[in-house]
Amino acid sequence: MNEKTPQMRRPFSLKRFVRNVVFLAVAVVVYLYGWKVTEINLGVLIRDVKDIKPLVVDLVRPELMVREEQSRLITYEYPIPCPENFQPKPAEAMGMQLEVKPGCGKADEITVTLRNARPNTSARVEWHFPIGTDQLLVQGTTDENGSLRLRFKRPVATIGGEKGLHGVKITLYWEEGPLRVSDTVKTVADKMVETVFLALMATTFGVIFAMPISFFGARNLMMTTKWGAVVYYLVRLVFNILRSVETLIWAVIFVVWVGIGPFAGVMALTVHSVAALAKLYSEAIESIDPGPIEAITATGASRLQTIIYAVVPQVIPPFIAFTIYRWDINVRMSTVVGLVGGGGIGYILIQYINLLQYRRAAVAMWAIVIVVSAMDYLSGYVREKIV
Repeated sequence: MNEKTPQMRRPFSLKRFVRNVVFLAVAVVVYLYGWKVTEINLGVLIRDVKDIKPLVVDLVRPELMVREEQSRLITYEYPIPCPENFQPKPAEAMGMQLEVKPGCGKADEITVTLRNARPNTSARVEWHFPIGTDQLLVQGTTDENGSLRLRFKRPVATIGGEKGLHGVKITLYWEEGPLRVSDTVKTVADKMVETVFLALMATTFGVIFAMPISFFGARNLMMTTKWGAVVYYLVRLVFNILRSVETLIWAVIFVVWVGIGPFAGVMALTVHSVAALAKLYSEAIESIDPGPIEAITATGASRLQTIIYAVVPQVIPPFIAFTIYRWDINVRMSTVVGLVGGGGIGYILIQYINLLQYRRAAVAMWAIVIVVSAMDYLSGYVREKIV
């Protein structure tokens, strides 16, 4: 007959109870303050979900195949300040009519109305400044009657002053004719190849510098003498300093140093790779079996001979695994350094996003997903076969 063992209840402890209550109260205060600091607003997240719909739609239909692009342009001249006896009139071009209210002056908000345009056609609205530059304001689509009405804040000229002849430019654009592979695909493919080799060169340089340095950062090799300990702590300090600065910051530094382009990206990834790989390599050296070292040392071998014949054979497999893994990381990071001018596909991705060309940005994003996924499976396969 099985009898249930009575459960022992912990005696009540006022000290433990107070400690738990204090801990819970502190946690509540911390999270409430964190909620306030981070300005979390779930209402906005739900209410404005419609604003993300155009972006999501464009991301799921990348610009892979296109037809010949056609366009029509209409411009309304907008003087600042208003000339004397100025009578604003709608601009007309190719049967289209563009009306702007107010028609001149330093108004805070502008209302544009386009009529008699091509129905159901994408439109890009830009503001033309007197110095000759254009600023993209908004994008829209004409209705079934070829009309479009938009309201926006008037851009303020930061260079050259406000005075002069500004302009509202509306460009209608659409595609027609046979399908062909888009130029975006060709550009993205070229930049994706650049990205892979950018990561490859950075990883290679990282290995070249990290491998010899890692031996000076291994505790089991360097802590045997006083000067060895000094070198060990200095090397470890350098590792920590280099790794503490994000790759994106290194990219900004090298863009200022060597200019915009893939070379800046290679250097940024190399610096971070040296620190990361050297740390991983040194930890692999610290975890080796000390038996072969003791055996080689007992034969009267020198320090260098001990490292070559007792340490190196044990660390080659983990070194290879860490190197492949770092290349995988660098492929992903190379897309990020491009955002600040470090070359690669990230450089054109940020341009597409800034120009609101989300279908072109989608091509770059899907290319990144495909290549990173392929690299992940490939690196895993190679590590499995080698290590």
